[in-house]
Amino acid sequence: MTTDRELPAALANLRIPVVAAPLFIVSSPDLVIAQCKAGVVGSFPALNARDEAGGSAMLEIWLQRITEELDRHNQQNPDRPAAPYAVNQIVHRSNERLERDVEICARWKVPVWITSMGARVEVNEAAHSCGGIALHDVVNNTYARKAVEKGADGLIAVAAGAGGHGGPQSPFALVAEIRQWFDGPLLLAGAVSTGAALLAGRVLGADLGYVGTPFVATREANAEAAYKDMLVEGGAEDILNSAIFTGHPANYLKASLTRSGLDPAYLPTDWVASVLPDDSPRPKAWRDIWGAGQGIGAITAVTDAAGVVERLEREYRAAMERTRELTSA
Repeated sequence: MTTDRELPAALANLRIPVVAAPLFIVSSPDLVIAQCKAGVVGSFPALNARDEAGGSAMLEIWLQRITEELDRHNQQNPDRPAAPYAVNQIVHRSNERLERDVEICARWKVPVWITSMGARVEVNEAAHSCGGIALHDVVNNTYARKAVEKGADGLIAVAAGAGGHGGPQSPFALVAEIRQWFDGPLLLAGAVSTGAALLAGRVLGADLGYVGTPFVATREANAEAAYKDMLVEGGAEDILNSAIFTGHPANYLKASLTRSGLDPAYLPTDWVASVLPDDSPRPKAWRDIWGAGQGIGAITAVTDAAGVVERLEREYRAAMERTRELTSA
């Protein structure tokens, strides 16, 4: 039925097999702490922790707060400890902070490292140097092999329907190809917005689900109310996939494009793509043009992060029961 591979300690014994995806701009210490206390791995991009000059000083502050609050929670709740947390490193050449951020994360012994926009041996080595594990985003089997060759411990299969930078492949194809040769930790991203989708991913061969968009519509998320409302009101047909904003295909809310003065049906062809936000007045991906996955139909209200986890767990258990009934029929 579900996978039974032995997972690293940081990914085992979770309330449900879920890692919360790092959400650019949206993920903050409030959200990460709430996710971890609710029993799933919480995460944030290192680049979210920015001081006024765009430097890394804030990252140190965030890591201290997260570490201390989770330690305090664990001392007060020994029978219900928090899940570990993760930090996402964007290893794209445009990230001038990478070396400094890696050094800070290694010093704070970050337990789970998520790398994306490239695979770097030295980042994986830094994760291992402090006892952490490295998970790498991939959109196809070729990138998956390269990531493992460069030292990644686990893979995040980013399939069609994922919010933000998503891949074009069906999860049925992507997970199957990776599982032909890789027996390590495998996460599945791509409209994993319900407990049933989480179980389906595990049946395919993934160990955990990678859940992002539902956590945007939470009280702890650093997102505008209009963004959260769009998620509650929208469905899969309200998602647009385009590469013009960052140079990489990504899924966005059509309503956020309209809000920024753009026509989703007639996007400009002369856009200067940029992976990271800047201070330009022109609408920018993530800052003004908001990412979302095709699973937004599962979002019916703005709740807290614990509420999202509770819903996923309830749906996950119900899906397992339905599956037992089907297999016994």
